[in-house]
Amino acid sequence: MIRLNIHEAKTHLSRYLKRLARGETIVLCKRNIPIAEIKPLPKPLKKKRPMGSARGKIELLPSFFDELPQEELALWYGEGS
Repeated sequence: MIRLNIHEAKTHLSRYLKRLARGETIVLCKRNIPIAEIKPLPKPLKKKRPMGSARGKIELLPSFFDELPQEELALWYGEGS
């Protein structure tokens, strides 16, 4: 973890970005009092994630495709109370 006062961070930011890219965290201080934390972003996934989070096959009942009652549709469209 790197502790920096605001002036040091403004003056030498590019120097610390390299360390940040390697996974270190920067604690930004104002008069030696921590006020913020700068962390590296997570690395992007190398492969595509599968759709959904359930394992195996998901089965939908035939009633899932039934038309909704008019009262419920009105609520979806903001027409009901």
